[in-house]
Amino acid sequence: MTNPSLLIVRDLHVSVEGKAILKGVNLTVNAGEVHALMGPNGSGKSTLSFCLMGHPKYHVTSGQILYLGQDMAALPPNERAAAGIFLAFQYPTAIPGVTIANFLRAALRGVRGQDVPVKEFRQIVKANLNALGIAESFMSRYVNDGFSGGEKKRLEILQMAVLAPQLAVLDETDSGLDIDALKTVAEGINALRAPERGLLLITHYQRILNYLTPDVVHVLVNGRVARSGGPELAHELEAKGYETFRDQETVTPVAS
Repeated sequence: MTNPSLLIVRDLHVSVEGKAILKGVNLTVNAGEVHALMGPNGSGKSTLSFCLMGHPKYHVTSGQILYLGQDMAALPPNERAAAGIFLAFQYPTAIPGVTIANFLRAALRGVRGQDVPVKEFRQIVKANLNALGIAESFMSRYVNDGFSGGEKKRLEILQMAVLAPQLAVLDETDSGLDIDALKTVAEGINALRAPERGLLLITHYQRILNYLTPDVVHVLVNGRVARSGGPELAHELEAKGYETFRDQETVTPVAS
């Protein structure tokens, strides 16, 4: 039995400041699946991630983004988050003076639309800190203030764990990480794989896929998905480079 489709992107065209970036992207992510979206710089990977979350700078000129069957076109980012979509940023912002504990509680309150009792919040946080191997002292630090690249990305994974989205989009979570931090982040992502959750991992390099195995790999080139396939596609890409895919474009099956 096929898992239900969480995300369906149909013939998506997106422009930024009048310039066309995405030129007909088709993509389907089902519950329980991890998809890796790979592509060179400037191919439109981050544009897709911001567009999925509803960033006002990114304009959908045609096509659809369906989440659980609902067209997301009219929904602002906060409503998309409340519906169960999460975006981990490539370059997380520092917020001096705001503790991680206060930040996470405010985020959880925003997603739920109501306050979270202190006892329940502490239980949720403690369980996820233990699962991800993060010390409780982490919670008293200011958000990304003076953090290393690895610490910033671990906080993104902790946010995802606490908010428990159905669809998580991870925009180049492996960017700027050394090998130890990369392993730690990959372990965190693996820990959050679940039958009800879909993950779209956007990456430039194959190296993070040495530590987690995606169900589907897509190659995005020139604003289109040139190829989709299994985990072996990432190895082909590593061996041949992106140039091989620039003149290719296959029709990716899209759920009806």
